[in-house]
Amino acid sequence: MSKRIVIPTEDNSGLEAHLAQHFGRAPYYTVVDLDEKNQIMGVRTELNKGEHVGGSGHPHEHLLVLKPNIFVVQGMGPGCLSSLQDAGVTVLKATGTTVKEITEQFKEGKLSALTSGCENAAHHTH
Repeated sequence: MSKRIVIPTEDNSGLEAHLAQHFGRAPYYTVVDLDEKNQIMGVRTELNKGEHVGGSGHPHEHLLVLKPNIFVVQGMGPGCLSSLQDAGVTVLKATGTTVKEITEQFKEGKLSALTSGCENAAHHTH
């Protein structure tokens, strides 16, 4: 089964993009598509259109239309985490600093579930 992974990033440089510290305030989201053998089929960047960066709505609402299976993040608010889990999306804790590192760690099974959201997510960055 193929997988679509969404990673919040500070820039739009594909696999070399750097992880954004907080999901909702990320300028971009890098989307990585993996095939059944976990080989990269495609990488693209989506602009954050959410209210935290001057747009409307919550970022995850805009991203769910892409039908992702997995989000890999450094942190996010509890409401967002709960909404993603309710939508059947797996949320994992990032340990790398670039999309390439994070994707490799995912393929190697080295990422664990994000178990709680940051209660002060709206008030500071990580």
